[in-house]
Amino acid sequence: MTIDTPNQSILPPQLLLRALRISQAQERVTPPHHHASGQLFGAVQGLLSVAADSGQWVVPASHCVWMPPHHVHALRSHGPFAGWSVYVDEASCASLPAAPCVMCVSGLLREAVGRASGWQDGALDARQARVAGVILDEITALPHESFGLPLPTDPRLLRVARAILDDLADERGVAALATWAGVSPRTLARRFTAETGFTPSAWRQRARILRALELLAAGQPVTTIALDLGYDTVSAFIAMFKRVMGVTPGRYGLM
Repeated sequence: MTIDTPNQSILPPQLLLRALRISQAQERVTPPHHHASGQLFGAVQGLLSVAADSGQWVVPASHCVWMPPHHVHALRSHGPFAGWSVYVDEASCASLPAAPCVMCVSGLLREAVGRASGWQDGALDARQARVAGVILDEITALPHESFGLPLPTDPRLLRVARAILDDLADERGVAALATWAGVSPRTLARRFTAETGFTPSAWRQRARILRALELLAAGQPVTTIALDLGYDTVSAFIAMFKRVMGVTPGRYGLM
C-alpha cells in the first residue's frame, strides 16, 4: 500500500492545466487533503473509493470525479492502482461545477487527457491550449451521474464495505461479516442500511454491477465476468444484471 501525501500547490503559476498518469503495483491511499486547483480524476481499471465533504462513493473506471478547488477529499484504490488526474488552475474553474460530482468518461475526454498527460511543464502553446479547452468543455458539458456507491462512515461498517470491495466474489453473509467486524448482525444490517440506503447484500450487488460495467466496457466475455464476480452460473449473473439494469449484459454492451 502506498500512502500519497499531496502537495497543496499542484500547478506552477504559468499552467492552466496539468494532466498526470500514475501506475503502481500497490494499493494507493491518499489521505484527506485539499488544494487551490480543481481536480478531475479516475482509474484506468478497478474501483476507487472517494471521500469528500458531501459524501463518499465507489466509482468504476468508466466514470471520473470532479473535485472543485478547496474541497477536502481522499481516495483509495482497491488493489493495484492505475489512474489519471487533471489539475485545473482556480481561475479557470469559475465556469466548472461548483460541487463534487461523478460523470461518465467520454471517448473525447479520455483521448484529450491522454494527450495532455504527455506535456512537459511550462506555458501551453496554442495547440495545447486548444486541447486544454476541450477538457474544460467536457467537464462542463458531461452530465452528472448518480452512479457511485455510497460508503458508510461508521468504522466497523466501513471495514465491511472495503472487505466486500476487495473481494467481490466473497459470498459471506451478514452474520459472518458481522462476526468478522465485531458487531452484531442486527446492528450491521440496520446501520448499514441507514448510512448507505442499501442492505449489505444489495450494496454488494451494486458493487458487482459497477465492476461488471467496467469489465463489459473493456470487452470481457459475460462468462468471465460472471465467474470473476463469484456467480455459480452465468444465467444467475445475467438474471441479476437484467433485474438491476433493465437489460441483459449483452444488450447493455450494444447500447
